[in-house]
Amino acid sequence: MVYPFFSQRFALLLLLLLLLLGGAFFHFGRSLWVPMYYRLVGHRSVDGVIAKYGPGAEARLQDAFRAVDVDYPPASLAFLAFKEEKRLEVWASRQRQWVLVSTYLIKGISGKAGPKLREGDRQVPEGIYKLEGLNPNSSFHLSMKINYPNAFDLKHATLDGRTTPGGNIFIHGGALSVGCLAMGDDAIEELFVLTHRVGVSSVKVVIAPSDLRRGASPSLSGPGWLPELYGHIRTELSEFKPH
Repeated sequence: MVYPFFSQRFALLLLLLLLLLGGAFFHFGRSLWVPMYYRLVGHRSVDGVIAKYGPGAEARLQDAFRAVDVDYPPASLAFLAFKEEKRLEVWASRQRQWVLVSTYLIKGISGKAGPKLREGDRQVPEGIYKLEGLNPNSSFHLSMKINYPNAFDLKHATLDGRTTPGGNIFIHGGALSVGCLAMGDDAIEELFVLTHRVGVSSVKVVIAPSDLRRGASPSLSGPGWLPELYGHIRTELSEFKPH
């Protein structure tokens, strides 16, 4: 005999389990279900994304730029990402000077201090990069591709005998990362819209193990060229004067 109390309890537990599994798949399985979703409803365009998210994002951006007395959109931008602090700073040019406009929390960042060396090491690269393009159909809402490996990365991969340095590194939405910078959906909408307004070629990206403007380089056991890399990053960061 099945008692109603136990059957109701079992049904509630089953429902709760299905909700938990559904939520986990929605959150962690974006790389699986988002491409299928776009195949069903059609791919988005950059113009379509700007039309949808631009008004709200630009209202917030214009407030931030107005607060630091910088014209919107600026002539050029720099994104400074600090892995240890999980912080991304947005700097804009104003009369040949860099001005800090806003700071974002990096919600997801994998690996540890140190450069990316090979495919699958889950490391976020470190170095001085550019953006290659905007991706409106990312599995993580929106994304912007970083030009890793750059010339420095390729040179030292060759010298080290490494043939698979990896690639496909993005700044994207969501909160999960495997070698990328996950900024959350609201933040990536602002960064995406801002980059579109300024132009991809006018954005510099510096990724550092920590904020080298405030302290010494981390002591790491790594490749012999690591001090050279951190010297380049430190010199680049010297243009950006923290408060």
